[in-house]
Amino acid sequence: MMKFNKAQIIGLKRKRGEKNLSVGQLADELGLSRFTVSRIINHSSSEFTSSTVIKVNDWVLKEYVLS
Repeated sequence: MMKFNKAQIIGLKRKRGEKNLSVGQLADELGLSRFTVSRIINHSSSEFTSSTVIKVNDWVLKEYVLS
């Protein structure tokens, strides 16, 4: 199990806001469930699978590189 740090969550929230995405739309882009994305954004769980962390990190990095 892995954790997100504050910078990772801020980056995810920032890109979600810039793209004006709902939690459901963001979940679709990430390939995760809405429930999981909501837990990440709201800090309601501290541990996630490594595949979840990798998906989020890859998406955030891709969005920053493409912008």
